[in-house]
Amino acid sequence: MKEDAMRNGQTKPGYNLQIATENQFIIDFALYANRTDTLTLPSFLESFNSRYHRYAKTVVADSGYGSEENYLFMDVHNMEAYVKYNYFHKEQHPRYTPNPFCPASLYYNKEQDFYVCPMGQHMKRIGMKRSLTSNGFVTYSVRYQAERCDGCPLRGSCFKARGNRIIEVNHQLQHYKQKARELLTSEEGIKHRGRRCIEPEAVFGQTKYNKVYKRFRHLGKDKVNMDFAFFAIAFNIGKMCKKNNLKELKAIMEVLLVTFRCSIEVYISYWKPNKSFYMKLAA
Repeated sequence: MKEDAMRNGQTKPGYNLQIATENQFIIDFALYANRTDTLTLPSFLESFNSRYHRYAKTVVADSGYGSEENYLFMDVHNMEAYVKYNYFHKEQHPRYTPNPFCPASLYYNKEQDFYVCPMGQHMKRIGMKRSLTSNGFVTYSVRYQAERCDGCPLRGSCFKARGNRIIEVNHQLQHYKQKARELLTSEEGIKHRGRRCIEPEAVFGQTKYNKVYKRFRHLGKDKVNMDFAFFAIAFNIGKMCKKNNLKELKAIMEVLLVTFRCSIEVYISYWKPNKSFYMKLAA
C-alpha cells in the first residue's frame, strides 16, 4: 500500500491488515477498509476476545494507535497499555527541549483549575469543547484564557492571534499519556519496546519479501479473509518447524504451502456468497 509505482499519489484499492504476534507467531488478524490504524484498535482487541474468549493482558503498539479512545478501551478492560503517543519518540531524544509555551509545559493548579503562563499570569477556565471523532467517540477539552496579553513582551513567541490567548486541554488524554510514559520508560516497557521491532515488523517483512505475499489474490472481504487465514496457518506451522529444527517436516510444509495456495483458489471459485459465515469460522 505504501508503494507508488505511478508516482502520482493515487490511492490503491486494498485492505488495512492488522496482525497480533507472539514470538513471531501470528495469533490474530483482521482486515479493515479504514486506512487509519488509530480507528482499528478497539475492534481488533474485540476480535482477539472473540477468538480466545479473553482480552489480551498486555498490548504493545506504536504511536499510530495512541488515542484517547484506545487508551480508555484498554483501561476499561484492564489491559497494560505499552502504546506510544504521537510525540513520545521526540521526548526521548537527548537534545529534546520542550516548548515553554506549549500547554503541556505550562504549570497547572489542579485544585483551583487554572494554568499559569510563562509570564506568571493565570489562565482561567472559560468553558468546554465537545468533539466527535470519525469513529463516533466523543472527546471533551477544557478551554482556558489569559486575562491580559496586550503589551506582554513574550507575546510574539507565545501566540500570534488577536486578543488574549486561549488554550484547549484534554485532561483525560493527558492523564493517559502520562500513564503510558511511565510504562514505556520503565524497565519492562523498554523490553517491550525492543521486542516490538522484531515482532510484527519481522512478520510483515517475512510475509512480503521472504514469502512474496504482497497482494491478495481475491476480491471481497470474506474471500480475502480466508486467503490470509490459510497463509497464517502455513506461516505458523513453518515457524514452528524452523524453531524445532524439523527439516523433514519443514520440507513437507513447503509443499503444503503451495497446496494451500492452489486449493484456496479452486475452493473459493465455487464458493457461494451466502456461506460467508462459515468462512469466518474457518478463519
